[in-house]
Amino acid sequence: MALRNIFKKSPTSENAKENKEIQTAKKEPEKNIEEKKVFASTEKIVKKAFSREAYTVLKSPHVSEKATDLTKKNQYVFNVWDDTTKSEVKKAVEGTYGVDVLSVNIVNIPRKKKRVGKTLGFKKGYKKAIVRIKEDQKIEIMPR
Repeated sequence: MALRNIFKKSPTSENAKENKEIQTAKKEPEKNIEEKKVFASTEKIVKKAFSREAYTVLKSPHVSEKATDLTKKNQYVFNVWDDTTKSEVKKAVEGTYGVDVLSVNIVNIPRKKKRVGKTLGFKKGYKKAIVRIKEDQKIEIMPR
């Protein structure tokens, strides 16, 4: 204990005055703290819009004839990773596109046997999610 006290400075009248000035300076910008809290809450909204979680869930939009017909019914199709769940897909689509998701259906497409000459192989299977959104909203998958 004695060694620690060697390195401590004893409070003098000058140090005490400086400490009081620092404490008063800390109390004054409380008005600005409220503004920072409001700004911080808007930052969170921006971060949700560009969350990296979407890239770990959604691979790409599934573009096919049937998928484009589903857009008339406000349903959009996405290729997703094999271990994703419906709730993860919902959060990712809402976060990236800023729409309200009503339902999510997931379809596992199995692998298919393919033959090239004598050799047998398999065409890779995948997982896709069909997302239904509110009628007033749209997702721009292919920019024009």
